[in-house]
Amino acid sequence: MESTRKSHFNEKFMQAIFFLSALASVIAVVAICLFLLIRGVPAIGEIGFMKFIFNESWKPTNTPPSYGILSMIVGSLYVTGGAIAIGVPVGLMCAIFLAEFCPPAVYKIVKPAVNLLAGIPSIIYGFFGMEIVVPYVREYFGGNGFSVLSASLILGIMILPTIISISESSIRAIPYSYKEGSLGLGATKEETVFKVIVPAAKSGILTSIILGVGRAVGETMAVVMVAGNAVMPIDKIRLLKPIRTLTTNIVTEMSYASGLHESSLIATGVVLFVFIIILNTALSLIKAKSLRN
Repeated sequence: MESTRKSHFNEKFMQAIFFLSALASVIAVVAICLFLLIRGVPAIGEIGFMKFIFNESWKPTNTPPSYGILSMIVGSLYVTGGAIAIGVPVGLMCAIFLAEFCPPAVYKIVKPAVNLLAGIPSIIYGFFGMEIVVPYVREYFGGNGFSVLSASLILGIMILPTIISISESSIRAIPYSYKEGSLGLGATKEETVFKVIVPAAKSGILTSIILGVGRAVGETMAVVMVAGNAVMPIDKIRLLKPIRTLTTNIVTEMSYASGLHESSLIATGVVLFVFIIILNTALSLIKAKSLRN
């Protein structure tokens, strides 16, 4: 009886711990949302939604000041798109290789290397970009090296661990019967992998891509070190031109901003937060569709 009561108490105690842990996560999210809404939304209202989102002129120190983030939104999309174009094909091919074609001896080397990529601080990626990528782009492509292309290359490398790890796990999770059935019908191993296994794992692969995009959109330090951090008119945004993204705009000016300028930077964070919510919503829809199928 004593043992039963003790076991019941332990169970209730652990349930309380788990509940408090989950509650802390929810409170953290709610607190962040409230902070952004309270500090950022009034600034958008004061500046004007259309002027804030669709104006490309960001000149907070002018008289009168101008707070337009359109060029930075476009810059974020350019850099993120470049990272996807570089990181997704490489990451997906690497995941397929690790899951289906990699010899065990090579796997023991490649897999820890991929995991190590995930643990490298973003500032180290930034240093690598400044010392290696920027000079390379300057020498072989033109411009001063600080550009959309440099930022895209660095972000493409940074999203590789996310895409590789999740895609590999998704491919390995496909039942072996799929492979047996395809091979039994006369398909080659390559045909089986690319026409049966990979399509069957598309939900997990899309999830990895969306999470990789989230990493690319929210990255700051590495981008600010290689992108040039220049607010460019939209018609002058080019692959080899400097660029400023939403995140780099916040980190660059927050240290000396005050008043409406500071609030407008927080409002920029609101726009970025909306982007992340859209990505998470897309991820939830993909998972829901996968479960229905």
